[in-house]
This record gives sequence, C-alpha cells and structure tokens, in this order.
Amino acid sequence: MSTQLKQAMSETTRTLDNLNFDNSYIRLPAYFYQRVDPSPLEATHLISVNPEVSKLLDLDPTKLDAESLAKFFGGHAMLPGAESIAMKYTGHQFGVYNPDLGDGRGLLLGEVVNQAGERWDLHLKGAGRTAYSRSGDGRAVLRSSIREYLAGEAMQGLGIPTTRGLCLVGSEEQVFREQIESCAALLRVSRCHIRFGHFEHFFYRGRPDDLKRLADYCIDRYFESAKAAENPYLAMYQEIVSRTARLVALWQSYGFVHGVLNTDNMSILGETFDYGPYTFMDVYQPAHISNHTDQQGRYAFDQQPGIVHWNLSCLAQALLPLIPRESLETELEGFPAQYQSHYLQRMRARLGLLSEEADDQQLIDDLCRLLTHQKVDMTRFFRTLCDFSDSDAMLVAVQPLVSDRQMLKAWMVRYEQRLQQEAASLPIRQMQMRAVNPKYVLRNYMAEEAIREAQAGNYKPVNDLLSLLRAPFEEQPAYQRFAEEVPDWAGWISLSCSS
Repeated sequence: MSTQLKQAMSETTRTLDNLNFDNSYIRLPAYFYQRVDPSPLEATHLISVNPEVSKLLDLDPTKLDAESLAKFFGGHAMLPGAESIAMKYTGHQFGVYNPDLGDGRGLLLGEVVNQAGERWDLHLKGAGRTAYSRSGDGRAVLRSSIREYLAGEAMQGLGIPTTRGLCLVGSEEQVFREQIESCAALLRVSRCHIRFGHFEHFFYRGRPDDLKRLADYCIDRYFESAKAAENPYLAMYQEIVSRTARLVALWQSYGFVHGVLNTDNMSILGETFDYGPYTFMDVYQPAHISNHTDQQGRYAFDQQPGIVHWNLSCLAQALLPLIPRESLETELEGFPAQYQSHYLQRMRARLGLLSEEADDQQLIDDLCRLLTHQKVDMTRFFRTLCDFSDSDAMLVAVQPLVSDRQMLKAWMVRYEQRLQQEAASLPIRQMQMRAVNPKYVLRNYMAEEAIREAQAGNYKPVNDLLSLLRAPFEEQPAYQRFAEEVPDWAGWISLSCSS
C-alpha cells in the first residue's frame, strides 16, 4: 500500500477523542431538554463492540480499545465535543396520555457528522437519573441491554429500519427489577431520537410556537425536500406516515412483535425504536402477546397495524396548529392502503412472486390462516419454500412443519399454479427468495442463552449472535442449530417492559 493511500485512509478515520460533533438539538431553547452528565457505573468493562456501526462514525474498529470504550460509555468521562442532554417528550402509554415522560435513563450525548455528511445521534442508555426519571434509578440492566443490542443488528440484517448499538458496556453495579440484576450501558446510534411524543408535549402544553420550532427543526434536519411543498408541515407528516406504514408492514411480514407501541416509542423516521419485550414469533399466532404485562392484548401482533394507525392519529392531533384538520384526516385515511401495499409487496417477494395478480391477497391470507391453524414456524416454512420447484417436492419438504397434510396440499396446489404465471426461471426465483427469507432470526431462546452466559461472565455468545444476525440470509453451518426446531423450554420465557 502506498504512503499516499495510507495517509488518505487515516484522514477518513477518527478516534473516540476526535469525533466530529455538531450538536444541533442543543441549540434549541433550553426547556426542550435538561443538561445532565452521565452518572458513572461501578467497575465497567467492555462486553461487545459493533464494527459495522463504528464505521458509520468514521471510527476504525481495529483501533477501538476496550478501556476507552468502557470509560466513555460507562459514564466516567465525556467524549470531547459531546454535550449530554435528557430530551423532554410525553406520549400515550397503553392509550393514556402521560405528561411526565422524557429521557429517564438515557442521554443524547451529541450528534456526529461523518465524512459522508451523515448525522448520527449518540445516545447512552442506562446513563443514570435525570429530571424525567420519575421514581426510576436511571439504569439499564444487562439483560435488557443485550436484547436491544442484538435486536438492532437482527433488524438491520433483515433490512428493517432500526436503531443500532455501537457497544455494550457491563458493570458490577446492581439494581432491583423483578430481581437483583447487574447494570449495563448501551451506546445507541440512530439518525433520529425524536418521537411522536416530542410533538405531543408542546401540543398538550398549549405552546404552538415551540411546536412550530420543533417542526421547523425536523424539516431542516430530516425532511429537507418538504421545504418546497405548499405546506411543508403536511409534507413532513406525509413522509412520516409513509415510512411508518412500510415499517409496520415489514414487522408483520416477518412475525415481529414490538410489545410496547406507545407513542413515545415511535420514531418520526419510521425506525424500530426502544426495544423492550419484543419477539420474533416461534410459531405464527396472530393474537400473540409478547409482553406479559399487556393483559388486554393492546399490542398483540395482529393489533400492530391498527395501533400504529392510532399512534399516527395522535401525532396528527398534535400537528393541528400547523396543518388543516381535513388534510390530516386525508393522510390518515390513506394509511391502511399504504400499509397493505407494502405488506403485499414483501409477502409476494417471500413467495417468489415478482408480478402482481388480483388473487395474491387471497393466497397470502389463506397461507396465514394455514400457518395459524397449524401453529407453523413462519421463518422455517418460508426458508424451506426457497429450495423446491414443484408442489410434490415442496409438500415433502414442509410436511414436518405442518400436521394437516390435506390443508397444506390444497394451498400448495394453488401456490404452484400461481408460480406458473411467473416469467422468472427457477434459479432466479430461488435466488430472489433466499434474499428475503432468512434462515436465522433472533428468537427469544437465543437471546436468553446469550444473556445467561453473559451473566456468568462469558460474552462470546453475544458476539457470536451479533455476527450471525448480521447475515441472516446466508448459510452459516457453524450456527445450524439456530435454524432448527426451537427447544421446548423456550415457551417458558416471560418478557415484560423491563426486558
């Protein structure tokens, strides 16, 4: 490698000591947030670092040392250029408006602008108490931090918009949740930490000038193309609706249950945000509830599109001072069609259908009924479909997953007839299907195994899963067991908001 090339490469990489911070949110009025420094965790140590995320920040992953990561993200020192704040927002939690919300255990450290001109928020989760902690201690536990860290990479691997983690830091400090647990901190990286609840805060406080100021900030930073519209605020809302429709369609296409779809957990950029008691369903059950504290099933899997629609109506309500009611209602009325279009597009792709036919909706609906009735592992079923050319071969292959052979065969015959309407050759269709049908998803038992090992001081399983989930569509023989039948004990895993 030439000296000039080495010099050019070094100029494009940075260290933790010289990240390119430009903190725009802190230039908003001081009552938008609280200035607060992280509270140091006791005896911190590095558990994992994500090399792919480090590259987003122009960091060379080979030059990141464990001591510095534990120091900066364990709360013992501030990154040069960082200006940590707790953001104020509110929101509807389980359908009830709560005015007392805000960053209660996380801090926005600042915004890093990389060489490509991309702006990335650095948010430290588990950083200690803030003015919005209410009765909480401001800490995150190892269990929930591992789950969020792995979930971000799992979703990224599947192509589902998400926040991600740069690193995970452990500690000897302990707190009580449902039992005594070790604390940890997660450095979350995202383009945006503004939630629906940020707008709700100013609307319900009766502060239209600040609502407008926040909307103008969002348009300048995230929705620049909206400036050319007749009503830029309406154009911003239209984009939020579109992105959110696509997001929930992808969740439904892959059997993902968020668990706590409060409006304060909704990103204006349509990213999966604030992972708690989430689940990738082991068997397809539309009424599945991933959060054992959600006794009414408000956030069950099959309720997610409707709840997201309701959340968008809450955001619309908050934007009434800026956008005519009729325009907002029109956008809300168009959400179901947008969602359905995105959902059909992804489900067609999962079935290897590149063209569109009028009966596709019915074929997909009937498949979902089959999966429900037979309690089928959705991930394994679709992956198996990728490898076979005719209904007899496919029937033999997926038979172990479905107990009712007659019901399965009736659907398979229709599916094969539909495939005959496709122009693509078999190899092309199979290649396309393997690119959208994962062999691996982050199942609860996989995360639970990694958590148990980490609690015993072994962090290798966490890092192994990080690598596996980064490429969920590829054959990875070393991890074959994660593509096989889920162990019986997995059904006993119980998740709550503290997860």
